[in-house]
Amino acid sequence: MAQTWEATVQHTKQQGAGTAEAGGTHGTDSDPCRPRWAERKADGPGKYAFLPWLLMGLGAFSNVIQGKTEHPWLAGLGLLAFNSVYITVVWTSFDPRLRDSRRPLYALALLTAITFAIALGFGGDWFLFFPLLSLASGTVRALRGKKLAVWLIALSGTAGYLTGWHDAGPGAFGVGYGTFLSGMVTSTVLSLFDTIQELNTTRQELARSAVEKERLRFSRDLHDLLGHTLSVVVVKAEAVRRLAPRNLDAALAQVADIEAVGRQALTEIREAVTGYREGSLATELDRARSVLEAAGIDPVVRQAGPPMPPQAGALLGWVVREGVTNTVRHSGATHCEISVHADEDRVRLTITDDGRGPLPSAAVTAAAPGQPRDGGTGNGAGTGGRPGPVGGTGLKGLAERLAAAGGTLQSGPDGRRGFRVTAELPVGTGDMAGAQEVNG
Repeated sequence: MAQTWEATVQHTKQQGAGTAEAGGTHGTDSDPCRPRWAERKADGPGKYAFLPWLLMGLGAFSNVIQGKTEHPWLAGLGLLAFNSVYITVVWTSFDPRLRDSRRPLYALALLTAITFAIALGFGGDWFLFFPLLSLASGTVRALRGKKLAVWLIALSGTAGYLTGWHDAGPGAFGVGYGTFLSGMVTSTVLSLFDTIQELNTTRQELARSAVEKERLRFSRDLHDLLGHTLSVVVVKAEAVRRLAPRNLDAALAQVADIEAVGRQALTEIREAVTGYREGSLATELDRARSVLEAAGIDPVVRQAGPPMPPQAGALLGWVVREGVTNTVRHSGATHCEISVHADEDRVRLTITDDGRGPLPSAAVTAAAPGQPRDGGTGNGAGTGGRPGPVGGTGLKGLAERLAAAGGTLQSGPDGRRGFRVTAELPVGTGDMAGAQEVNG
């Protein structure tokens, strides 16, 4: 038992650590079959990947150095201005704090003006700055989509026309085609890597949610299991204390029952830990009768109707366990009646006792999605009639389980002296489709 518990806790911690880390690539060492490329972060090209493309302006720079360009100082200033603004566009487009602002657009507008000025002013190799302008345009998030397509069509057409119109310029078609292709490929690649990162983030959230869901299932099952078992142990221990002075054989019989209950609890906890526990309504009804009798409460169990699906029986078994536990621990009842009535469509379970019952404010009501839901604060099984804990345990947790399976759970005073728990559940195949998942 201890080994199973430690192994499960260790596995859960490893799962949590593997999904909580950014990038979602940790915690994979235990899977030797996973390819190495799956462990790398898909960050995509960064801002530094766009710097080497500035070498396309090397021809214009060479002409300035060799004095082949008129007004070399002015050309040098234009080249410096283009490179500076180009880097500004790329840097702001990759900065998480600025990429969704309008700064990249303003910088791109300035870069466009500089590109047209130096291309028309100096001609020749200076027309190759149009593909660089397109490359920078592809990094701007605000332009992606239809806006970028319209912008690239207009830019490439204009660049090709001006190149062909200007004397001694490079091929007009090559400049126009290169201008369109540069921006489109850049935008497509960056959008693809953004999508991959979003998918990785979603996968991490789903894995984290699965871990939390398993923790909630285990916490809920552990509460329901131990609450019932400890109540039985307490009742039988009190019986041993009363019987020991005058009837040793009867006291020893109660001790044997305590041992049997403890062994059964160990088995159920193992099943809860491994996720394979599946209750049974018939089993829980038999246990309820035994527990009530041991506590000195007169049990009456009535069951009518055709057999129900195992999922429905398992859910109602949890209700019987929780309801009887509350009756034994808190109500001070002398009589408890459990009634199960099933037909082809629905099954109704009612647990009624004549005890004190909790305060009216502790009543719990839950309905399936789309059905009316009354107010309630949580588990009505607190000590001394006070509301018990909320947040997925006790009657509140059972109400959530039944609601997810299309059923309802209501609990509260029965109008007389006592407390009533009523559960209704659909037993049709379609209505119970989610019951298996809800039951853990």
